This record gives sequence, C-alpha cells and structure tokens, in this order.
Amino acid sequence: MNLLLLDRTEIDADNVATITDVRARHIRQVLGAEPGRALRIGLIDGPAGTGTVVAIDDRQVRLACTFDEARPPLPRVDLLLALPRPKVLQRLWAQIAALGVGRILLTNAARVERHYFDTHVLDEATYRPLLIEGLQQARDTRVPRVSVHRQFRVLVEDDLDRLCPQATRLLADPAPDSSGDACDALETARTTSDARVLLAAGPEGGWNDFERRLLISRGFQPFSLGPRTLRSDTACIALLTLVHAALSSPRPRPRG
Repeated sequence: MNLLLLDRTEIDADNVATITDVRARHIRQVLGAEPGRALRIGLIDGPAGTGTVVAIDDRQVRLACTFDEARPPLPRVDLLLALPRPKVLQRLWAQIAALGVGRILLTNAARVERHYFDTHVLDEATYRPLLIEGLQQARDTRVPRVSVHRQFRVLVEDDLDRLCPQATRLLADPAPDSSGDACDALETARTTSDARVLLAAGPEGGWNDFERRLLISRGFQPFSLGPRTLRSDTACIALLTLVHAALSSPRPRPRG
C-alpha cells in the first residue's frame, strides 16, 4: 500500500480521518507508525496529500489530513475490453487500475460466454475495492469509470462517440494481417498533451470478422503484439503497458 486512499465520509470537519479497517492494521503492523508519523494519503477521486498520525491504538488510527490543491490528471487511456472469464476479470481489476485507465468499457463479443454477465465480479461492491487496491499500489486517486455493455454493435455504433470522444482508437488483434505499428498510430496522441487513446482488447481467440470490420469502420487501427498467442489477461496488461510507454516516450526532435 503505497498510498492510503480515504473516502470523503471518513474525514470530519477538522480534517481528521478515523480508520478502523485493514488500512489501520497496515499502518500499525506493516508501517509500524506512531503518533507524529507522516503518511502519503489521497482522497478518492480527489487530490493527494499527507496524513499525520495523531492517535493510534488496537481499534483505530486517526490522521490529521492536508491535501494538495489539484487532483492528479485522469489517465489518458480508456479500455474497451471484451468481457473475460469471471476469474480472469477478478484478477484484472487491480492491475488495470494500477496501470492507469480513465474508463473501462466491458462488452459482449461472439466469443464471450453469456453467463459471464451474471457474475458478481461485475457488481460495483466487488470491483470497486479491487480498483482502489490497484490505485493504492500505483499512488493514484482517480477511480476508473466502469460500464457494462451487453450489445457490442450498439456500443460501437451508438455509444462510443459519446463515451470516448475524439480519441485515437487502437484495435488489438492477433489476426495475421494486423501488422500496424501502435507507436505510429499513437504519434498524434503523443504530441498532444490532452489527447486520449481508446484501446480495444478482444476475448480469448480474438475478435471475429464482423467485430473486426465494425471496429475498423469506426476508426480503430488494428495492430498486433506479434505471433505469440496470449491469454486475455496477459494481453491486456501488455497492451496497456505498451500504450502508456508510447505516450510517455520523448517526442522525436526534427532533423536538419
């Protein structure tokens, strides 16, 4: 836990937070904190700051909180993800948040089993703590916005322009002819500080022909990670890492 995230309801009028859950045990047992110790804290969807331990016992920890004026920027990458198996998604929530996304759009696809949509892993009460776990690891406060879409075509044709406007669109696809270079596609986004990227990652086995054609018709540029066939969770983490690395790489200097 590299950043202690707090909810606004945990902070009183004097800017003192009272913590009684697993975070308090972490402060006592892992950090070994005593009164006067300053800790890195953040307000969920708000600014980061410092929390000074003013009282600590076996039941609770009280922190005097001071926060920065501005909150961290929203990660520039949004993720359109074909709904994976529930056990895989359970593992992915924290990793996706740690890597940094602004929005997660979970969609149906031909190779997605319909019963996946019935899982409790899609309940906010289940995934929100996992997202916060990832944010605490990465020292971020901005919780990804999550939406679930049972109709792939409706999402792509009717909703994407509203949910993810003016984004560079990338289609991760293991098809042999997906030879595009993600770095080339990201050049415009990289040279514009507030530009966003929407990354579409398919199910195990990839998108089918109809889905691929539809995404390309809506502005997605296909590219491949190479000849190896990856599990959806491995591919998702690798793709997000690739996109963030490309966005943060230095701009090439003009020649001459």
